[in-house]
Amino acid sequence: KKPDCTKSRQEILDQFQREKDGKSKLSLKPEIYLCQEHMASQKHANTILSHELIHAIDMCRAKLDPLHNCMQLACTEIRAENLSGECSIYWEVLRGKLDSVLGHGQQCVRRRAIDSVRANPNCTAKAETYVDAAMERCYADTFPFERHPNQT
Repeated sequence: KKPDCTKSRQEILDQFQREKDGKSKLSLKPEIYLCQEHMASQKHANTILSHELIHAIDMCRAKLDPLHNCMQLACTEIRAENLSGECSIYWEVLRGKLDSVLGHGQQCVRRRAIDSVRANPNCTAKAETYVDAAMERCYADTFPFERHPNQT
């Protein structure tokens, strides 16, 4: 079935609100929405789209159930944060989160993955444990790239 790409802005906002209010269950759909009011620039949009496409790759290459399997969610979040460029020095400086240059990437990936895993009500209580358990293996996984995109 072809995804419905004709939703209005209000329909998208209404869906987000229903999910926030607990009136709609979490679900996975083959859709990516980028809301312009949350994009600082084209570079920001590209980074977010890269993050979401890493999730799409993970969903296609493995039978993931990240809504109910918190380890799988932690892994795909670690990979998406790591490979999308969201934890580059550039973005960390803009966020005011750069404490030190040494090791900042892995620290950022861990911090942001924990925040993402916490957003799933099925995983909130043990988000840090799931991310820490998946960190070494999933941080090293650079598929579909031969190496990390930011390495020269």
